[in-house]
Amino acid sequence: MSHGEGEDNLVLEAREMLATGRDEEEVFAELAARTSDWGASALAVCLALGVHRTDAEARIREARPLFDEFEVGEEDLVAMLLACGHVFVVDRVLDGRGERIRDLLWTAACARGGFPGSMIPWFRTGELTKIFLLFAQTRFRDGQGSPPEFWAAMVTAGELLAAEDGSDQAEMTAGLEHSRAQATCFGTGSQMRP
Repeated sequence: MSHGEGEDNLVLEAREMLATGRDEEEVFAELAARTSDWGASALAVCLALGVHRTDAEARIREARPLFDEFEVGEEDLVAMLLACGHVFVVDRVLDGRGERIRDLLWTAACARGGFPGSMIPWFRTGELTKIFLLFAQTRFRDGQGSPPEFWAAMVTAGELLAAEDGSDQAEMTAGLEHSRAQATCFGTGSQMRP
């Protein structure tokens, strides 16, 4: 759908539905069932959420082959797959400090040997404390990952995160202390410099 009055109305309608507390999947399914234009409906939901148009259009281009796998009446299944494919995720722009923390956590993820794909939105939406606290519970199995690199990155990320005041400060402090103990145990020294 080219940018025009019809698209503007669809985006406005999606925005209004989201404002009432309905989730992205519900909004997409309703718009798609009513308009029969799944691409335009997905784009409207993305734009209503605040996804930049260029990113939204690229996501929909990637998802378009999925539409051919389903028939009219299966909009709820398409909605679920779009959500699982992170089409509706609004990427958070972080400041320099936040980018540094996200990079450190990404380094930790790689040194860990990977992470569940369901965590990708956490990186994209900047849920850094959530990632740190989950990673602080990591246990390495023999021969997997790089514990020294992992714990060094975790210590630095934890120190940067602990400098913030937050409701989970006690958990952060415990996670940081655990990371420091593990870093020492794995011979990475006391900390990695930012």
